Amino acid sequence: MANVAVIGAQWGDEGKGKIVDWLSSRADVVVRFQGGHNAGHTLVIDGVEYKLSLLPSGIVRPGKMSVIGNGVVIDPSHLLKEIDLLRSQGAEITPQTLLVSESAALILPVHQAVDAAREALRGEQKIGTTGRGIGPAYEDKVARRAVRLGDLASESTLAEKLDALVAHHNVWLAAAGQPEANAKAIYGDLLAMRDQLLAFSGQSWRFLAAARSDNKRILFEGAQGVMLDIDHGTYPFVTSSNTVAGQAATGAGIGPTDIGFVLGITKAYTTRVGSGPFPTEDFGADGDRMGERGREFGTVTGRKRRCGWFDAVMVRQAGHVAGISGMALTKLDVLDGFDMLKICIGYQIDGSDKILDYFPSGMGAQAACKPVYEEMPGWQDSTFRARSWAELPANAVKYIRRVEELTKMPVTLLSTSPEREDTILVKDPFGG
Repeated sequence: MANVAVIGAQWGDEGKGKIVDWLSSRADVVVRFQGGHNAGHTLVIDGVEYKLSLLPSGIVRPGKMSVIGNGVVIDPSHLLKEIDLLRSQGAEITPQTLLVSESAALILPVHQAVDAAREALRGEQKIGTTGRGIGPAYEDKVARRAVRLGDLASESTLAEKLDALVAHHNVWLAAAGQPEANAKAIYGDLLAMRDQLLAFSGQSWRFLAAARSDNKRILFEGAQGVMLDIDHGTYPFVTSSNTVAGQAATGAGIGPTDIGFVLGITKAYTTRVGSGPFPTEDFGADGDRMGERGREFGTVTGRKRRCGWFDAVMVRQAGHVAGISGMALTKLDVLDGFDMLKICIGYQIDGSDKILDYFPSGMGAQAACKPVYEEMPGWQDSTFRARSWAELPANAVKYIRRVEELTKMPVTLLSTSPEREDTILVKDPFGG
């Protein structure tokens, strides 16, 4: 049976939660493979809103197994709070429905202190992090000084690793004039949570190997988007992990040939949260209209998202570097009522006659990119809650087809509202 990896094809916030939830009805296992609790998903099921930032979206589906892979960095306190919140909304979360990799690195209070202090020192040059310690936790993981979930099983190992970790960061915190972290306090807090956390701990690679042997369908859920990838995104205004589909293998503990179909979630327009280049950002009434109609506020931070026109150059590039098989186009209804729509088909830099058909990697060149637009007539009829192509206005279909042509990616799914059933299926990514 085919597996499916779901990733964002823009700067995140493309509506992955609804699509993953919709696909999870066809899956047996849902795996989160990178990121932390800085990326949120909002699910709307029978009128009830579920806000997830760390748990896989399949957790609200009865009878599904959810896995948090080794590629995720975990704030243990937040994980337990999120579990409690979803349980209060009726979700069944037990060690039989959730497995957390014992190899996953932990986000600790010292990471959050370092994250916030760095952003404050950057001033106007800040990256736009959420301040939740994601970046510093990944740094410690790469530097081989991280505390991992499995370390909680040994008090001596935990104490030793915490002492070394906190000593390292306190040198910088002291130099920056910030309060130093207390290793003993962190140790005590972790011990208080240890039994609850270790109840979910296990070997994700081993569980997934057994699932593959049993021909289980596996859904891999990414966070953020390709243009926030640490290697392929708008560096340095990126996240601290790889967000492309290849990370599903590394971050879950499977081989790359087991990933299967790669579904790139793509908004019918473009949004971005935080700092960084955004060639198609619209600062006028059209951008405001997209933000209001799309309810463009971050699930985790509540920050207002920047809005602009669809960037076909960026999405096409994301498709190449991430190996996207097909796209799920979301929030088409936000464009209802526009007289004219714009699609970016290239960039000009510093008034040059040369048109770039790719997004450059240099920070200065990215900031200098000016969009070259193609205009298309809009539509006045509603696409909201449409469940078949026949219900879509003719110009909406033309817009979708042009997006497919420019990005060189077929539309596999079309989402017309936050509700899971308001979805038009063109091709089942699982091959059913």
